[in-house]
Amino acid sequence: MSRKKPAPGKSAPGKTAKATKTAETPAPAAETADASPAGPRPARLTVAAVLAAVEGLVLVGFGVYVLIMGLAGNPESPEQAETLGITVLALALLPLLAARGLWLRRRWSRGPAMITQLMALPVAWTLVQNGGGLIIIGLLTAIAAVTVLGMLINPTATEALGIGPRDA
Repeated sequence: MSRKKPAPGKSAPGKTAKATKTAETPAPAAETADASPAGPRPARLTVAAVLAAVEGLVLVGFGVYVLIMGLAGNPESPEQAETLGITVLALALLPLLAARGLWLRRRWSRGPAMITQLMALPVAWTLVQNGGGLIIIGLLTAIAAVTVLGMLINPTATEALGIGPRDA
């Protein structure tokens, strides 16, 4: 014996139309507060997310390098090297989480992303002041930080994140 599926819009025998209606109703606004805004992600937001992710990955690489050198190398103070490595790895979480939030167009991600860029500017300045090969790294850090800041204050990006002028 085969069961036939009810036609669209009609309820199955023994079921009420109310039961099928509740499955189709959208969730209340409170449940969808973290949902991404509709429409495509603006290129500015994509660039900001990618640059923030690259910064986070560079920090992860540096943290792992310092940890390995602290454990396997011959540092002056192995404990200090290991502590620095763990601290850098922990700090790498901020730009990585911010990048993911920007990519997913979460409104909360703009603050951590901007804070990360503002913290990167003094680091870039210090690298440039130390000279040698660090000048290039410092300039690249400064360019990335200023670029991400510029992208995040752009009205297109703020609208895409659901941040905008408040209605009175």
